Amino acid sequence: MKRDCILPPTRRERLKYEVARELGLMPKVLEVGWPGLTTAESGRVGGVVARRLREGAPHPNHTEV
Repeated sequence: MKRDCILPPTRRERLKYEVARELGLMPKVLEVGWPGLTTAESGRVGGVVARRLREGAPHPNHTEV
């Protein structure tokens, strides 16, 4: 029997949502999903995520829970 399980989001996924929120794109992501973003918007999110992952440090305004 196959079990459906929900895995916790990865660091990259959490960071992607955090960046989208900071860039003001969350309403659009929630309304139409990630495929609904323009190439420029997706590139902006991806660029910021990549930079932060490369730096290895959280955003200065980020607080750990």
